[in-house]
Amino acid sequence: MTDMTEGGPPRATDTEKTLSESTSQKGRQARRGTGAPGARGRTTIADGVVEKIAGMAARDVFGVHAMGSGLSRTFGAVRDRVPGGSKAVTRGVKAEVGELQTALDLEIVVDYGVSIGDVARDVRENVVAAVERMTGLEVVEVNIAVSDVKLPDEEEEEPETRLQ
Repeated sequence: MTDMTEGGPPRATDTEKTLSESTSQKGRQARRGTGAPGARGRTTIADGVVEKIAGMAARDVFGVHAMGSGLSRTFGAVRDRVPGGSKAVTRGVKAEVGELQTALDLEIVVDYGVSIGDVARDVRENVVAAVERMTGLEVVEVNIAVSDVKLPDEEEEEPETRLQ
């Protein structure tokens, strides 16, 4: 029902105003909480998470003897022998994680006799597949620095366990 006043546009009555406000509030309530529950909110992934995934994926590649430089491996070996200490899966891995993308730097030691180019390619493929599958982030680059070659007659600094 509309109240007509002389010489002016029609005005809504108090009843119509209440009904209109009630309807608009219901419309807002109906919109609230719509959409898939899995799309509500935000997920952040720490650099360390991506580093662990990349470290595990790189170690799985045939020809990768160890991760990290000689100095970091030495410190890591000491830390691993301390009771309660855990193996540093992230040794030799540095990740920069953004909202949608990540970039990785890996430092590896390869076994003597393997093709470094083939090992680097296989490491990139394995790391990119694992990180993208597990995190949903786009891996924009995987930079690999080969810091050493493990010769067959060299003593083992630390036991590296690798899954085959």
